[in-house]
Amino acid sequence: MIKCGFVAIIGKANAGKSSLINRIVNEKVSIVSPKPQTTRNNILGIYNAEDCQIIFVDTPGINKTGSGLDNFMQKSIKGAVTDVNVVILASDITKPLTEQERNLIDNYYNQKIPVILVLTKIDLVPEQKVFEVLSNYSNLTNKCELVPLSSLKNRNVNSLLDLVKKYLPKTSQENRYYDEDLYTDKSLKFIVSEIIREKALYYLDKEIPHGIAVDIWNFNEETTLATIEANIICEKDSHKVIILGKGGEMLKKIGHSARVSIQKILQKKVVLNLFIKVKPNWKNNLEFLDSLGYNINEI
Repeated sequence: MIKCGFVAIIGKANAGKSSLINRIVNEKVSIVSPKPQTTRNNILGIYNAEDCQIIFVDTPGINKTGSGLDNFMQKSIKGAVTDVNVVILASDITKPLTEQERNLIDNYYNQKIPVILVLTKIDLVPEQKVFEVLSNYSNLTNKCELVPLSSLKNRNVNSLLDLVKKYLPKTSQENRYYDEDLYTDKSLKFIVSEIIREKALYYLDKEIPHGIAVDIWNFNEETTLATIEANIICEKDSHKVIILGKGGEMLKKIGHSARVSIQKILQKKVVLNLFIKVKPNWKNNLEFLDSLGYNINEI
């Protein structure tokens, strides 16, 4: 018999949700960026061990709704916690717990859904600060579990896994939800598009608003070579100029960094050609969002 079940990871933007899933699964499943709303889809990260299979659902950062894309992201959070066995609420330990986060704990507690409050980024604060925060949140221990951890330093991640397993139902080896060699339900094409978007967000930093998407229109994978062609979608001509950079240098930098990361995943040489396409108000175009894989109609 093994423990097997689903875990939703929720929390504010930049709380460390994606970094945690990537650390647990030990693969590049969800992209990481200093910008808010980096994660847009509910991404499954699958942790397999001899005694368990844990399916982690990464969600977009909790955010006020606005555009069609924002509305999709917030609805997807609600969908992610449906029929899960455990909810992990990730919260940056360097920031105080908000009223919204406390309300979420109360909400899931009242629904009798086990909640684990994970205080992330403990590598950024002194050890004494960790103890102080834990002491301040001691009044929450009747409603949730508390786990301080660092995904970067791999501190207390195994303790979190042991705690999660405590709440999962038992089943037979044959009844695993996914094959043991899978670490995500997403296609390679999706992962590659997310890597390109991650690199764009990283290098553009605060130079451009968050309205960037990636549309791969050619993905040709052979034995020793993969040829990938993709559009970086932006909303304005002024954004296109920034993404391109002087003499095309910014686009080249994004492409080079993305190609190196993609080659590590595909384990073969990659030819990556990036283009820039201006599509005004694309975040409110539901048909276009669906074509990018956001599955608007499924939420």
